[in-house]
Amino acid sequence: MMTALRVWSRRRWLSALAATIATVLVMAIPAALIPNPVFGREIAPTPWAWPVLLVSAALSGLLFATYVRELAPASADVEGTGVASRGSSVDRRGALGALLTFFAVGCPVCNKLALLALGYSGALQWFAPLQPWLAAAAIALLAWSLIRRLQGQVACPAPQPKTHVSMP
Repeated sequence: MMTALRVWSRRRWLSALAATIATVLVMAIPAALIPNPVFGREIAPTPWAWPVLLVSAALSGLLFATYVRELAPASADVEGTGVASRGSSVDRRGALGALLTFFAVGCPVCNKLALLALGYSGALQWFAPLQPWLAAAAIALLAWSLIRRLQGQVACPAPQPKTHVSMP
């Protein structure tokens, strides 16, 4: 895993940084963790909301960067390190982790789905205590997805078959 990160290009690291910042903004503004005139909160944010958001955003940014194509040819090994680009399969665990993060850091009574399903008191009584578990699941899913993507970027070189030239 660390081998894959060590050989990342500047392009991938900048993509990870941009995706991390975008994730923070896309989640923190509607969840009203960043005060703004459009969205509001009826319940104050929990003390763990920002740490969960920052960890999830960092994992999301790194995960996003694994999908950024390196400028080297896809089948080529990066400078003999054994790191090759992975196929284009998309891991849905990362998307689910990001969605769970949004539900975990948001206001329990501002979440229209929880409010419609449980009502105001139900959202406070049932959904709010569930939010730390959603946060833990989100971080676990994002970390698992990132680990799987990074492991897929490190490839062992296949042994080359020996060719024998026979003389007539």
